[in-house]
Amino acid sequence: MNAPLLPPLADLHRHLDGSLRPSTFAELAAPLGLTIPEDFGFHPGMGLQAALDCFGLTLRVLQTPAAVERVACEICEDARASGVSTLELRFAPQLHQAAGASMDSILDAAVAGCAGRAGIILCGLYGDPPELVEQLVALARPRRGVVGLDLAGGPAPGHRFGMEAYVPAFRRARDLGLGRTVHAGEGRPPAELRVAIELLLAQRIGHGTTLLEDPAVTALVIERGVTLEACVTSNLHTGVIPSITAHPIASWMARGVRVCIATDNTSMSHVDAPREHARVAEIPGMTRARLHQAIAQGHAAAFDRR
Repeated sequence: MNAPLLPPLADLHRHLDGSLRPSTFAELAAPLGLTIPEDFGFHPGMGLQAALDCFGLTLRVLQTPAAVERVACEICEDARASGVSTLELRFAPQLHQAAGASMDSILDAAVAGCAGRAGIILCGLYGDPPELVEQLVALARPRRGVVGLDLAGGPAPGHRFGMEAYVPAFRRARDLGLGRTVHAGEGRPPAELRVAIELLLAQRIGHGTTLLEDPAVTALVIERGVTLEACVTSNLHTGVIPSITAHPIASWMARGVRVCIATDNTSMSHVDAPREHARVAEIPGMTRARLHQAIAQGHAAAFDRR
């Protein structure tokens, strides 16, 4: 399907530290003496943990407000150039403090870089202390450019805190008018989606590839009008789907699930929004009408703090 035939796109799930321009990455890495491997980035079937490990290198060049502001600005420019008119950019400011910058200064840099061209979603990470996630909510409160809260990454055996530990933070986010999204069901049991929706008050779910394994959870998603953020290329890379055509997005839509299409990490996955939509268009059952419906649902699901 030709990207020029598509209407303006929405990308609601794009990570700042996974979407650097390669030239910027190289430029920021040089004075630090960092070598970027030629095959750096994601590849099919690498697994979620291996994919998460890649961020260790990009984060090393994003430890100053100036670098964060530059990358946020360039992501907005690149999104607009590729036909995206509704963009949300997410990141975890607590991961950008190795050089001594405060979370406030890092967040203010991201807000300045976006300059109103994208809403910012703050990411708590699975395993983070609950008080840290509550601090993110407090940081969001006075900043109108921050539109939502996310729980990102994935659970690990060594984590002290489970999803339920973040209920106070997400309820406070709701009370402040912040949107809520949660990485859940990314190749893991769909019970995560129920916790995300019922306890963390999620309005959107990142990935959710196992949704259809539980009819009751599917019904809950439909009943609550929750939007699933489909990141098809990323899901292939992390191995939660065996092929692009195996992604369940068309089956979700056939059952009445609201969806949007997102890139997740443009540089890590070597993808942009038009290519992501073109790949989704090749999935069996993904008609042109459904593709346009998913685009419209993406615009409608964007978080907005008026």
